[in-house]
Amino acid sequence: MSEGAYQRLWESSHVTLQELLDQEQPLLEPVPDRERQSFQYRLASLYLHYLGLLRRFNTVYDQMVQPQKRRLLRRLLDGVAGRVLELKDELVRADLCENPCLDRVLQDLKLTPADLEVPIPKYFLLEQSTAVRERRLILAEILSRLEPESSQKSFIGMHRTEAIILVQKAERARQGRLRATFMREIRRDEEQDRRIREDGWHKFSQCQAAITIQKVWKGYLQRKRTQQDRRTEMEFIGMLPSPNQVEHLSIISQACLWEDVRRLRQVEKEEEFRAAMVKAHDSLAETEGPDMKEKMKEQIRQWFIECQSVSSADPTLILHSLHSGSLRAAPAPSPTWVLPSSPDWPFSPLPPGPQHTADPVGFNNLGPPVYRTISTPDFPFPQGRESARIGWGKHPWMPPDSGGSYSIFADKTPEQVRMELEMQVQENKKKEQEKRKEKGKDEKKKKKKGKEEKSKKGEVDAVLQVLPSKCIPMISAGHEEYLSTWKNRCESIHPSQNYDSETLREEKRKEVELEIRIQVDELMRQELRNLRLVVDKEEERPLKAPKKTPGKKTGKKKEKDLTPNRSVESLYEELVISGLLRKSESVALKDYVGDFLYLGSALSLAKKLPMPSLFDIRQNVALYAVLRLGSSDIHAMAPLIRSILLVGPSGMGKKMLVKAVCTETGANLFDLSPGNLLGKYPGRNGAQMMVHIVFKVARLLQPSVIWIGNAEKNFYKRIPKEDREMDPKRIKKDLTKALRLLTPGDRVMLIGTTSQPQLADIRGLCRVYERILFMPRPDYASRYVLWKRMIEARGVQPTQHLDISALAKVSDGYTPGHILQAIQSVLSERRFLQLSKRPLVASEFLGQLAKLDPVYREEEESLKDWYFKTPLGKKSMKHRMDQLEAEEAKLAKEKKKRK
Repeated sequence: MSEGAYQRLWESSHVTLQELLDQEQPLLEPVPDRERQSFQYRLASLYLHYLGLLRRFNTVYDQMVQPQKRRLLRRLLDGVAGRVLELKDELVRADLCENPCLDRVLQDLKLTPADLEVPIPKYFLLEQSTAVRERRLILAEILSRLEPESSQKSFIGMHRTEAIILVQKAERARQGRLRATFMREIRRDEEQDRRIREDGWHKFSQCQAAITIQKVWKGYLQRKRTQQDRRTEMEFIGMLPSPNQVEHLSIISQACLWEDVRRLRQVEKEEEFRAAMVKAHDSLAETEGPDMKEKMKEQIRQWFIECQSVSSADPTLILHSLHSGSLRAAPAPSPTWVLPSSPDWPFSPLPPGPQHTADPVGFNNLGPPVYRTISTPDFPFPQGRESARIGWGKHPWMPPDSGGSYSIFADKTPEQVRMELEMQVQENKKKEQEKRKEKGKDEKKKKKKGKEEKSKKGEVDAVLQVLPSKCIPMISAGHEEYLSTWKNRCESIHPSQNYDSETLREEKRKEVELEIRIQVDELMRQELRNLRLVVDKEEERPLKAPKKTPGKKTGKKKEKDLTPNRSVESLYEELVISGLLRKSESVALKDYVGDFLYLGSALSLAKKLPMPSLFDIRQNVALYAVLRLGSSDIHAMAPLIRSILLVGPSGMGKKMLVKAVCTETGANLFDLSPGNLLGKYPGRNGAQMMVHIVFKVARLLQPSVIWIGNAEKNFYKRIPKEDREMDPKRIKKDLTKALRLLTPGDRVMLIGTTSQPQLADIRGLCRVYERILFMPRPDYASRYVLWKRMIEARGVQPTQHLDISALAKVSDGYTPGHILQAIQSVLSERRFLQLSKRPLVASEFLGQLAKLDPVYREEEESLKDWYFKTPLGKKSMKHRMDQLEAEEAKLAKEKKKRK
């Protein structure tokens, strides 16, 4: 694709984005529970549209060259990905199931199951390729130092004479087998000659011989022509691949080559843009900086004079603004005044500040206090540094990030500030009057409301509503920036995709202005102090930080660092040596093959509970793990998920999914399985130290995956005798505490795998693992795809002799692991060499499948029963029971009406 094609794709994506933003506001309105299905349908359609938008933004960001557009695209891509995760969370809450059925929505929107595939942004690995490569080199170096010791221990030496005798035996055996093959062929040829001599030679006439040759030749030609016609027909209906696969592959390889070339151009343009940013910043600071500085000084001096005149006109207005805390938008000056003498005006609500002082000179019980006066305006703190230093950052009238003098001149004049303050006073008076009127009405209505609430309590609780989104403001801001900056811009001005110098100078001008404003604020603050010395005839007294009142401590406790004097490199090496940090195999998430559940909605209508397919499992892993671990921005915006648990029979590919998550995100793999912890870090303090080191290194070297195989052992109800030696429950408490300390932005995820969750305490297990993904036996569609893909992966192209549909039907109850074992056993090297003479047939796999034990229905039903005891499973079952009861009640009413 050309640059123009990507530009058009970007423009069409923003048209779709505008439509989706218009659909967001109606979702915030509450919906009664009786409209749950329509609410789910709206959520699902919006989710699918955002998935398509994420796919397009991913393509454009991966190939767009212009650096300024890429920065905007990155924000939009992360925002849309975060919104997809939010909608997935809303779908789970509305459907009470981790795998909502979307087949009906796909059909209505004229989409295919491929449109439901979660696209993984390519920048996850491209932008951190250097860090991942360095990490792998360090890991390989540490492992190479450990390999010689282990290899020397396991190697058994052999004498030279014994080795020669062994080689001679093998060679003689090979020659014997070869000689036997030759003799077998010679005997077969002799047998054929003997039979010909006994039967006698059949003599043909010239015409008979010619007719025989013609029959054979015409039959051969017709068979070949029929085979070609059949292949052409199968290609036409899409049942066989086209013969020009070589040409197709060459086109694809050439397109991939051009994609790599564009990525190299991206790096070049990015370097040019960064150099231009530094150059533009320096030139603006040198040329326009002095003028900006003088203009700000003059502006602030003029503000001093104007505020003095405005405040002198109405001092009570400023007092009211001080008392109500309305100095947030633009701080008002403090003129010369004397506070009212009413004893109802307390001293405590007046917040003391560096200039807003209200210091009582004298006080007695017979009269009001007398206050000294100040006649100079106040000046805000710069970026909260002063307020943080003196401990006043929590006061509402002095925000810590007010921006210094920027808050004064944010498109406001002193007259506008005065008008705002007057409006605030009037609004406060109106609110007080309305509150007094409403108090009397509320008391009368309390009794009536109490009775109504009891009757309508069920209706109020059963309301569906989408939670406010963290990603929509970011997406809207990016969309507005596109409309204002890039939509109507002529792209022919920059054919080489260089940066836009005018836009760059505007951005840098704002940065230079903020830097200069900080310097000017410091100078003007000193000038204001000198002005007070002249006007007030006294210096300000130094302010003391307020004393902390004893009380309950709020907030989370910080984790105590048990290894303060150790470097990350030493801790990393210690974990590798102890076997807690492993090298993950390279497995792509798309290798976990499976087909879509096409009849999910039909099963739901038939009152049958649809089970998730392998496709659904892959999608959930991509959403819950890969998208969150790939980007810190997405992780910070999306709903926080710290841990997931994969539950299913052995052979379902749980470990494969863990490796796929590490491969797609470049994450470290930590192994805290109970079997791997045997004999490591003994004792109570040792277990605490081990968990602390693992989570510390995982947070410092993000992204990271902490895997626990046989996760049920950490929460045993009763520890079996064979597992008492490993003490599997010793990290239970430390693991729970460490998980709670993970915050949004910490790309660390705990993934547990188990095939026997019934042995564990379900409360403890569900308390640690926030999402539980159930993995049942594959259905017919998934088994068909598994057989086909796994045979093709072995380098064998299935022919018409191989009935894959029969294999998928016969292998009901077998897991993907069983199917892979059967294929590996049948397709040996010798059988692979015989494929040209003897095509592969389905009956060859039956013997291997018969040797394996399938997943029996009792075992799967036991896992289902356990899953419906989890929090989400309980909600789902309760909702289904309520629906059945409502339908039965409805049918009963209809029968009564008929009678």
